[in-house]
Amino acid sequence: MAFAIGIDLGGTHLRAALVDREGEILAHERIRTEAHEGAEAVVGRITQLINAMIAAANGETIIGAGIAAPGPLNPFTGTVITMPNLPGWENFPIRERIAAHVPFPVVLGNDANLAAVGEWLFGGGRGMQNMIYVTISTGVGGGVICDGRLLLGHNGFAAEVGHMVLDPHGFAPATATPAGSWEALASGTFLAYHAAEAMRAGTETVLNQLTTPDAVTTHHLDLAAQQGDELAIRLIENAGFWSGIAFVNLLHMFSPEAIFVGGGVSNLGDRLLNPARAEITKRALPGYRNVPIHQTKMGDNLGVLGAAAYAFSSVEFA
Repeated sequence: MAFAIGIDLGGTHLRAALVDREGEILAHERIRTEAHEGAEAVVGRITQLINAMIAAANGETIIGAGIAAPGPLNPFTGTVITMPNLPGWENFPIRERIAAHVPFPVVLGNDANLAAVGEWLFGGGRGMQNMIYVTISTGVGGGVICDGRLLLGHNGFAAEVGHMVLDPHGFAPATATPAGSWEALASGTFLAYHAAEAMRAGTETVLNQLTTPDAVTTHHLDLAAQQGDELAIRLIENAGFWSGIAFVNLLHMFSPEAIFVGGGVSNLGDRLLNPARAEITKRALPGYRNVPIHQTKMGDNLGVLGAAAYAFSSVEFA
């Protein structure tokens, strides 16, 4: 039996899993990233996790390790260009640093891209040749499987779907997120921003009973919407509308068999996705209207599963 190791590099936690070819997790471990100690210290913790997974494999073959990390990064050179939430990672050769300590190949990929690979090889996209995974969370990211391959593009920067500009006159956040982009119009960050602004402006809303403007999240919006709160319903449906516009663009551009949606905002379920589906019905050409939009069922393990899947695919489909 052969295994791959998946590593999910997050700002708060590092997660590792030992995964077989069917996507079954045989061992799993999580430790704190302690990013404030710097990149080399984090590499040491990743190596520690890999060694723990090697021990768990009990002598069985490990074909490689995949590392899922937030971008921007270059998967071809194995270099992190920068990580906004982790200091000291500018042009950091993480693949080279880790590969020096382990006896098998190491691959690096954008976390949203690798989530797409995980959904494709181990999840709802199994057996498909063309599919898209989108995560709608703090930001919006994604990955595209095109003709049985992960689409990477020049320097591995492909499929930054959240930065697609949908409304050229749209909201302009005071961040690196482009004005009027999908991320600016529908991510959890900006849903919470608009909810907080409305609360501070004195809007009558159930949210005032659930939380404060400084602490409001999409979970609170969900709870308020369940109680018929007009503000929460309007904000969620608006995010669904813009997500539908984005889906129409993706459908026409890549012609997938299905689109899978994950991330915290996707937990809003049909409140978010039904308005999106309505826009597809309204705006997509006939040949694209019946492409299903699914909420992923992969759960919190998608990061490590995607990283392991990328390790498998890098070896088997090279």
